[in-house]
Amino acid sequence: MGIAKKKPVPPARIEIKKEDTVKVISGRDSGKTGRVLRVDRATGKLLVEHVMMIKRHTRPNPQKQIKGGIAERESPIPVSNVLIVCPGCNKAVRIAHHVDVVAGGKTRRTRVCRKCGQTLDRK
Repeated sequence: MGIAKKKPVPPARIEIKKEDTVKVISGRDSGKTGRVLRVDRATGKLLVEHVMMIKRHTRPNPQKQIKGGIAERESPIPVSNVLIVCPGCNKAVRIAHHVDVVAGGKTRRTRVCRKCGQTLDRK
């Protein structure tokens, strides 16, 4: 019998970017807030600072100056488990989009807070 292969999941459309502040809404770390360190669009997961901490046993390697021992680090969590924190109202909110017309007839989509309407994109 052959081993069943998983079909590749199409990359999820993730509205959260690196350096955004997010709040975890479900899972073992629900209620924690942190800064997004990495976004993996292929798997639909995020790496959030000081959230979902795991212990890694590392072996010493003198050639690479790795000391070894037990190291704590972050583990990826699904995007569906977090909400972005709005800097204006300081609450976990959903994201809306506003389409602005820029000079030259071009359009630009900006992420906006659904509660207070403040833009979430940095300039």
